[in-house]
Amino acid sequence: MESGSVAIVGAAETTELGKIPHVSQIQLHADAALNALKDAGLKLSDIDGVATAGESPTNLAHYMGIVPTWVDGTSVGGCSFMLHVRHAAAAINEGLCHTVLITHGESGRSNVGRGGFRGGGGGASLAGQFEAPYGLMGPPSIFTIPFLRYMKETGTTLEQLAMVAVVQREWAGLNPRASYRDPLTVEQVMNDRMIAYPFTKLECCLVTDGGGALILTRADRAADFPHKPVYILGTGESVETPMISQMADFTTSRAFRTAGKKAFAEAGIKHADVDHLMIYDAFAHLPFYGLEDLGFCAPGEAGLFIEARNTAIGGILPMNTNGGGLSYMHSGMYGMYALQESVRQLRGVAPAQVKDAKVSVCHGVGGMFAASGTIIMGNESVQ
Repeated sequence: MESGSVAIVGAAETTELGKIPHVSQIQLHADAALNALKDAGLKLSDIDGVATAGESPTNLAHYMGIVPTWVDGTSVGGCSFMLHVRHAAAAINEGLCHTVLITHGESGRSNVGRGGFRGGGGGASLAGQFEAPYGLMGPPSIFTIPFLRYMKETGTTLEQLAMVAVVQREWAGLNPRASYRDPLTVEQVMNDRMIAYPFTKLECCLVTDGGGALILTRADRAADFPHKPVYILGTGESVETPMISQMADFTTSRAFRTAGKKAFAEAGIKHADVDHLMIYDAFAHLPFYGLEDLGFCAPGEAGLFIEARNTAIGGILPMNTNGGGLSYMHSGMYGMYALQESVRQLRGVAPAQVKDAKVSVCHGVGGMFAASGTIIMGNESVQ
């Protein structure tokens, strides 16, 4: 993709976030889409590209009355929306479509109308055959496996892990839409109910309802829209394995490294150019991997970096400024909310606004280190 040739011109989340038992999952998609269209000053008839996960693009287009010339139903977990942005930018550059709507909606807590186009094979899947018989019972227990090895290899402490939740709650305290805003201490996090060692409840993601949507078009059209455009500078994606036991190295994610390297090369920037960072945090350990695999920290040093409050308010690398999946919200596939916060920061309208933010890196994970997507955005045209 040519850096800066495509811009995000519409961005919005669902009207409500949290517990929304009166709205079905497809309605969450539609609510987010209509809010993003309003944000961009567009009509449904202006959309000719559709990308979504959780529901199929067929369902979404039919429900909303869109007749697209390009669709993308890539569904690789929570980072699917990062991949959608990448694919949409490529499609726009190729002239396959002109204006793309990317949606997410998930009734993760209320489970209303949930279903649609979802992957997985249950007991017939690779993980179902070769890992579940040994006692893995969902993400909390699956994610402990690599991180316990990481802690042993790097000397990372439980206090440093807890610090992730503490710092992100501080950011959430500045965000009126965050699910939880009361301050936390390291002791509170460590003494909370144990879910699967070493994760306590406060180190595990929220379970909520909600959604969000983005609208992308050519950068040379950006001046036609009401809000400050956010330009796509670099993109990357990769996958590794559907089974956590088959990771090449438990202390690092190959998919993270591959996606991040590609995005930085495409953007043509250095790490020192980055003003703001979003690292998907379904569980508190993921920012350790993101910081290291994207190159912001040397291997094994992320714990010290976070403990020193470098990612906190006033730190050198503000990270997860909406409160993240631990305190803001997490409906099941969090990537869309991370993208939304990057857009808000670069528009200069975030509740916890980073001063003079010009470049934001937004990085996502799919499954348990199964997939990854990285999007680098800027608010200055490079065309």
